[in-house]
Amino acid sequence: MIVDSFMHKTESQVSAGVDSRRSFLKKAAVVTAAAASTNLFKTPVYGQTTAPSTGRVIGANDRIAVGVVGVGPQGQLHVDKMKAGADQNNVALAAVCDLWEKRRLLAKEKIGGDVKLYDDYRKMLENKDLDAVLCATVDHWHARVSVDSMKAGKHIYVEKPMSRYLGEAFEVADTVKATGKVFQVGSQGCSDAKWHKAAELVRAGSIGPLVLGQGSYMRNSPKGEWNYTIDPDLKAGSVNWNEWLGPNIKTRADFNADHFFRWRNYYPYCAGLLGDLFPHRLHPLVLATGSPEFPIRVAAIGTKKILTDKNTPGTPIRDVPECLTLIAEFPSGYSLMVCSSSVNEQGLPDIIRGHIATLYIGGNTVELRPERPFTDEIDPERFDGLQPVEDIGVHQANWLSCIRTGKAPNADIDIALKVQTIVSLGEMSDRLGITCHFDPATRTLSDGAGKKLDPVTYGTLKPS
Repeated sequence: MIVDSFMHKTESQVSAGVDSRRSFLKKAAVVTAAAASTNLFKTPVYGQTTAPSTGRVIGANDRIAVGVVGVGPQGQLHVDKMKAGADQNNVALAAVCDLWEKRRLLAKEKIGGDVKLYDDYRKMLENKDLDAVLCATVDHWHARVSVDSMKAGKHIYVEKPMSRYLGEAFEVADTVKATGKVFQVGSQGCSDAKWHKAAELVRAGSIGPLVLGQGSYMRNSPKGEWNYTIDPDLKAGSVNWNEWLGPNIKTRADFNADHFFRWRNYYPYCAGLLGDLFPHRLHPLVLATGSPEFPIRVAAIGTKKILTDKNTPGTPIRDVPECLTLIAEFPSGYSLMVCSSSVNEQGLPDIIRGHIATLYIGGNTVELRPERPFTDEIDPERFDGLQPVEDIGVHQANWLSCIRTGKAPNADIDIALKVQTIVSLGEMSDRLGITCHFDPATRTLSDGAGKKLDPVTYGTLKPS
């Protein structure tokens, strides 16, 4: 008879005890995961389940006609991807809108056929033949184009971030709910299979209660991130500059080619790293929790000391940070730490830590490793070959498929709104030097002392 020298139990008793504890842990973890999925704040459920607004009902075999608003570099990439998948997805690029004629003509050349060109997206929305809109404009137009498109009866795919400020994000979410249109935010990592496998494991209770997640999106651009080449063909008379600025921008520069091409450097038009690189990690990491939550507390610290813009002659120093670290807390007790940089490319591995096991996520693999105290009860697991990996074309196809089926897409309004809340609170925290607390039930903000805060919007801070 083999005896456990510490517990004084037979081998069979030890085995039975281990199996019993293993079973208890798994059951407890599942209960915890289920409890975490309960919406404690009773916030509206934003999704594609409400009655649709105007616009035709699209059958399984109907071709979807799409119009693209904004065909700069990112918009042209969308045109290329959608054209490549046109037959497979049964989609037609039917219209293009951009304020600059050169970009409109380039898109028309790529698309071919009888594509209609517009310099005003509102005119494009009057086209009854269009079923859906893809928005790849400058960030401060994202919310307005999204809302107007849905009210015109069009489904919408909008590049990340979903909006410039938090108030706009809730307006978009309320419009999704009111119109029933299919909304997808352009964070293509949400269509990467590894994040869905992670979410599946979390929901199953395989790693126990969530503790801490981490991720990063890092670059090192010695001449300044986003300092794109300025096309000399763009002149003051080439675009309607007041229209490009839109009605909300308060710091209104005269026509400025640097701002037109390098707008990600400047606060009036975007949140810098928070609006561009952070969403690439935030959306998938939030999806991978299996039960996305609103943050209840966010703190962020940004720095700008390398001043890489000095290495590109004639370029002003950017408004936005070159490096930023964010920490968010959620009602379940889960915390998320994400950082991004344009001056160093060494990032953090994507990890989701649970109480009983930890997920290591990368490439096309998810690896589950039990925590040391639970190695006798939890088996390590590795999931390889998870496809598809991150791809814009796959993300577009998911949106188009959901237009036909009415299902929620991979980066739906629920995930988009919760991530935008993290982004917007992060910007407020960094720019105001505070920690931001959020109450999803009332959509209100406060500081650490409980003082109510007005959400930052156009004109709140300079420049904006």
